[in-house]
Amino acid sequence: MEQKRIKARLELEDGSVFHGFSFGAQKSIAGEVVFNTSMMGYPESLTDPSYYGQILVLTYPLIGNYGVPESRIVDGLDEWFESDGIKISGLIVSEYSFEYSHWNGHKSLSEWLREHDVPGLYGIDTRLLTKRLRDEGAMLGRVLFFTDERDFYDPNKINLVEKVSIKEPVEYGNGDKKVIMIDCGCKDNIIRCLLKRDLKVKRVPWNYDFTHEDYDGVLISNGPGDPKMCRETIDIVKKVLNGDKPVFGICMGNQILSLAAGADTYKLKFGHRSQNQPCVEAGTKRCYITSQNHGFAVDGRTLPDGWEPWFTNANDGTNEGIRHVSKPFMSVQFHPEASPGPVDTGILFDDFKRILS
Repeated sequence: MEQKRIKARLELEDGSVFHGFSFGAQKSIAGEVVFNTSMMGYPESLTDPSYYGQILVLTYPLIGNYGVPESRIVDGLDEWFESDGIKISGLIVSEYSFEYSHWNGHKSLSEWLREHDVPGLYGIDTRLLTKRLRDEGAMLGRVLFFTDERDFYDPNKINLVEKVSIKEPVEYGNGDKKVIMIDCGCKDNIIRCLLKRDLKVKRVPWNYDFTHEDYDGVLISNGPGDPKMCRETIDIVKKVLNGDKPVFGICMGNQILSLAAGADTYKLKFGHRSQNQPCVEAGTKRCYITSQNHGFAVDGRTLPDGWEPWFTNANDGTNEGIRHVSKPFMSVQFHPEASPGPVDTGILFDDFKRILS
């Protein structure tokens, strides 16, 4: 074993206590407790900025068995991760594999967590914990070591996008068409998907007003927290909607575009965080399997004239995308760039490129 069995506990705001053992940093933290049902992809999930401020519960029973790949920069982006480091506040698993085996494994998950000063607990009944979160909804929680005390903390009360967005514009690629990508906490694979389609990308901060610049289209990225905190982003997108240049929103981008159009958003009970959410396309009635990670949603009933629902979640009927009836404005709540998969909706990047022409 990589370290001694050091006891720690997860406490929820409803008074529930789950006892486990440490396999990450020995650090007490607080945040919002959410769960993810994916069977694989923990390096990608842990580096997804949409999880910033959250304590992540992985429902798959065995975690760590394939280790963590080595960081390698390709075209200005880390080849194997979704950002420049771990973004979750803490990790909760049922069983942790202290031995990993994979051709791409470079270090253990435990080592990686300690490098980034992020606590991880194993030996937790994640099935019971997840059932509680499904019944009661996402709750505040805290990971405590020894006799430490720490107040509960609600990350959604602050502008989390400001915490994870870049500070200065960065450009990628040299394609003929230029896409402005508003970084609300962008997963790097969104940029990779654009570069694979020979597009030039200018990644800008969440509050950067680019409307005076030359560009061919706008992509609004995913990100953490309450989209209504991004007032400056919403105002910038409103300016864009006065024109005719294509706009494509992903995840929080769907919420930002909806708010800019005049619709409303709300907080989901426990969010959508999995790789198997079924989404039905309006008109065709075709169902796509999608990857998702969000705690807020668009209220489709509040869409103004000129806008219509594009996708709907087949499980709970929530909105999964909107589009304008005549202009090239569209967005989806799910992740067409999902890595690892599913890749069913990657064609949306092809559609976006086509309308840039």
